[in-house]
Amino acid sequence: MELRPYQREAVEAVYEHLRTRDANPCIVLPTAAGKTLVIATICRDAVGLWNGRVVITAHVKELLEQSLEKLRAVAPDLPVGLYSAGLKRRELNYPITIAGIQSIYQRACDLGPVDLIIVDEAHMLPADGEGRYRQFLAEAKAVNPHVRIIGLTATPFRMNSGMICAPENILNAICYEIGVRELIIQGYLCPLRTKAGIARADMSGLHVRAGEFIVGEVEDLMDTDDLVQAACGEIIEHTADRRSVLIFSAGVRHGQHVVETLRLLHGVECGWVDGETPTRERDAIIGRFKRGDLKFLANCNVLTTGFDAPAIDCVALLRPTLSPGLYYQMVGRGFRLHPDKTDCLVLDFGGNILRHGPVDDLCIKEPGKGDGEAPAKECPECHTVVHAAFSVCPECGHEFPPPARSKHEPQATNAGILSDQVTPSAHDVTDVWYEVHHKRGDPDAPPSMRVYYQCGFATTFSEWICLEHSGYPRLKAEAWWRERSNEPVPDTVDEAVDLARCGALAPTLGITIRRKPGSRYDEVVGHVIGPKPPHIDTDEGAAQYASLPGGLSESEVPF
Repeated sequence: MELRPYQREAVEAVYEHLRTRDANPCIVLPTAAGKTLVIATICRDAVGLWNGRVVITAHVKELLEQSLEKLRAVAPDLPVGLYSAGLKRRELNYPITIAGIQSIYQRACDLGPVDLIIVDEAHMLPADGEGRYRQFLAEAKAVNPHVRIIGLTATPFRMNSGMICAPENILNAICYEIGVRELIIQGYLCPLRTKAGIARADMSGLHVRAGEFIVGEVEDLMDTDDLVQAACGEIIEHTADRRSVLIFSAGVRHGQHVVETLRLLHGVECGWVDGETPTRERDAIIGRFKRGDLKFLANCNVLTTGFDAPAIDCVALLRPTLSPGLYYQMVGRGFRLHPDKTDCLVLDFGGNILRHGPVDDLCIKEPGKGDGEAPAKECPECHTVVHAAFSVCPECGHEFPPPARSKHEPQATNAGILSDQVTPSAHDVTDVWYEVHHKRGDPDAPPSMRVYYQCGFATTFSEWICLEHSGYPRLKAEAWWRERSNEPVPDTVDEAVDLARCGALAPTLGITIRRKPGSRYDEVVGHVIGPKPPHIDTDEGAAQYASLPGGLSESEVPF
């Protein structure tokens, strides 16, 4: 079971958090990032290294079955039992138990001592459902006072936008997070493209209940002959070269209307599943879709969290939602890699991208705070959804009119289905300085090493290397140092600055800079690095370091 680098970082971040903090951590990994491997590694370590016991919880029986199937697939040697009244299984005497919280929350004493409780798909934990977890945790602590909870999710907020991590919540802090864009760049997730549907309804009259559009109103609005026929026509047009198209409808009646329109007007078969579809029929339809025998599959509220079909290369959103989590989960069905696809097309007929922003940088609003600035804009010529800061459409060349000046600078918002729509800029580095940096206004914060890159006569950029931090920042700092030096990674920033000024680091020849529109700061996202210098203990290294200046004082930095 070989972990990817970010999966190993996530596991180590959890262990660091559990060792150093009296709080329950949450891991945030994008859909399709392989959280099952992370869960399996934690379970294997808990059982094999520490002789511990683990409970993995979920809210619906489908997720329990999927968790059991996936865990057995990636770690067949782990002893796993299943406890679920709905699945008619009550297996308790296992080191690892996958359980439905509704079935297990009053059975902590029957389980015996438990060391870890892992909450899978933690974003599905409703605020009013934490009571069961609190009861289960309280009883589990009565048996083992040292039991801890770990959450895993792709979206660390509830469907109504409430954050799941807070001091008073079951989960208290995010210990590790990596984004969609980073994993696309690294080749672990599928690239995305987006188009806004031409046929759209006016949603200004929809009412909101509990943070979401009222379902019946949404379905009535979307389920008209004109809208359905126009949307189906666009879907057929844009998916001529696509192999696997997943459609999300606004309701059962609306979805069945879409299925019939595709069949009658376009002569294509579209499968349909909803919460009332019999299990055997649903499994058969989904099986055909996954095998490639069925190109189109529509659904209502059943193929979001936990549905894996790697070949999906188009997701059509025919339902508007105020939930950034639901929007993310729908788009996330296209994240997985597959040898038969080069990207995934997102067709948005519900204005969701404009409403919520890119899936790698969602615009999370507090309930009741209003809509604020739109985090995206649509090209009127080709209907591509692009970053709000674009002046020219990258697809067709349309020039957007300049924004109206306002009294204050507008709040930064990111757009497009991914936020990295701004072209990074490369710079040659002419000199580098290293300084100890203390966070202004926070004397208790650990220091960091600030690295200044001079690029030309009057242009300087900087980044911060967090060697005295813990968890993921320390891991990143260690990797940064090892890439540049043969010396051991320093424990302190003072030591690192001394070594850097003495020439222990490879020269930086160039850097790549990116700035998100609206941000005041540039971000160093890439480096061109020369050869590592020899180890200081060698004769060659000692001679080379002795010939170098001892570095620059703080007053000599050209700022």
